[in-house]
Amino acid sequence: MHHFSTAHRLALAVICLGVLAFARPGVCAGIELSQAERGYLERLGPVTLCVDPDWTPFERINEQGQHEGIAADLLLLVSRRLGLPMQLVPTRNWEESLQASKDGRCMALSFLNQTPNREEWLTFTEPLFTDSNVFITREEHPFIADPSSLSYEAIVLPEGTSIEERIRREYPNLRVLTVATEQEAFSLVSEKKADMTMRSLIVAAYTIKKDGWFNLKIAGQLPNYANALRMGVVKTEPMLRDILNKGVDTITPMDRGQIVNKHVSINVQTAVDRAMVVRVVAIALAVVGVVLYWNRRLKQHNEELERRSQTDTLTSLPNRTRIDELFLTECSRGERYGRPFSVIMLDIDNFKRVNDEFGHQMGDKVLVATARAARDAVRTVDTLGRWGGEEFLVLCPETPEDMAVQVAERIRQVIAATAMGTGTPQTISAGVASLLPGDTPDALLQRADAALYQAKRLGRNRVCAA
Repeated sequence: MHHFSTAHRLALAVICLGVLAFARPGVCAGIELSQAERGYLERLGPVTLCVDPDWTPFERINEQGQHEGIAADLLLLVSRRLGLPMQLVPTRNWEESLQASKDGRCMALSFLNQTPNREEWLTFTEPLFTDSNVFITREEHPFIADPSSLSYEAIVLPEGTSIEERIRREYPNLRVLTVATEQEAFSLVSEKKADMTMRSLIVAAYTIKKDGWFNLKIAGQLPNYANALRMGVVKTEPMLRDILNKGVDTITPMDRGQIVNKHVSINVQTAVDRAMVVRVVAIALAVVGVVLYWNRRLKQHNEELERRSQTDTLTSLPNRTRIDELFLTECSRGERYGRPFSVIMLDIDNFKRVNDEFGHQMGDKVLVATARAARDAVRTVDTLGRWGGEEFLVLCPETPEDMAVQVAERIRQVIAATAMGTGTPQTISAGVASLLPGDTPDALLQRADAALYQAKRLGRNRVCAA
């Protein structure tokens, strides 16, 4: 005979109207099963179940070999309300659970996303639970607004997850590393062996707090990229899937909230007390307000960090990292749509002499003045960035070579007329190149660089085209 606490006995009394769990299929929570469904369950016996043994707080197999966690509690509700016993099939990891399901050693999988790959051997219930997926990075990593803009960064994921399947398919620009456990994924990010992981929001918040990963942060999420966690049932048992759905349909938002609060250590009063309900709602609203405030502050902080990571501190122009990203984007757009695109490479003439004669502080002032004058001379559609040292790069979208030469000449004239504080005019040389059919970004830059050095060889203070 089962022994339950007072709260559990009350819950069972409300749920099953005084009928013991597993007494007969379909007697609890007003679930109506057909005669065929009842007969099917009686012939079926216990449903063999495989789970993820290491996915805290969603689920795990504890030291006593028991299934516990949010998924375990939700499945227990379904099991009791249907009067349908489930028998745990222990496995060492999630990969082994998936394989056991394929091999027919378990009829059901506990808590997983529906994917095209898994649909080959499974059919799925309605979601038991939904939860957002978020990027986890180290503190210094910029906010991730669009992962498709990242250049070959490494994302580490536990093997066999739906996220791995989707990231490989939709974001080939990311390098996918796989590990056996959640713990290993967080550890690789913490130790700078991977740039990021993507995990459930609940798992991330729980693990970062529990294991003390204080150098990690939540760095963004993708819209419409949530876990819709379901039970997976082998395709040979479609009636079992339909029966389980009837149990899943009885799970209320309050059921889910109480189970989640239990596993994230939030104490909720379960007795029906209107005054207490008002206090709980007030506290919840206050907590939501604080969370929204800090999320806004975090977003602003991350946006500022991202801006600083992409800005040259001396000239306030886009730095080499940012101008590289924009350059590759414009090259790709020009190649894809056959649109004109030109670049201008600028170099301050005799800059070493400025540093040698006047010192590096004056050299910095010349760099700042040159950047300001060039920024005033370019068009609104152009992007000026600091390429490195005394070199600058101008991106000119929708611009053929002859027009880019005119832009470069205007920049040259403006800078030559600008007082730099050295007592002598300061000039620049410029090289212009345009994107050709079948061109590569490197080839385009090499032509601009060659044109720049031609301008230097011809006496400086001039513009040359590739």
